[in-house]
Amino acid sequence: MLDEDSRQAARELALRFACSTSEAIRRAIMTCRDQYPLGRFTTPEERTRRTQALRTLIEISDGADAQAEIDELKRVDAES
Repeated sequence: MLDEDSRQAARELALRFACSTSEAIRRAIMTCRDQYPLGRFTTPEERTRRTQALRTLIEISDGADAQAEIDELKRVDAES
């Protein structure tokens, strides 16, 4: 199932971890899963959609005075 380079890498990991080759492969898979969660990877279409949404938000908020908006919200909250 594994090519020669992969078998050799698995054997080296097994020696390093002092475990069986299959256990070394399992540990490597679990470590990879933890480092790269599923949500981290998206399709190119999803990435494009997210990028466009971010650009739209930046355009909408460009030139906005955040402090003035916060002050207005505080004023409205205080009145109610």
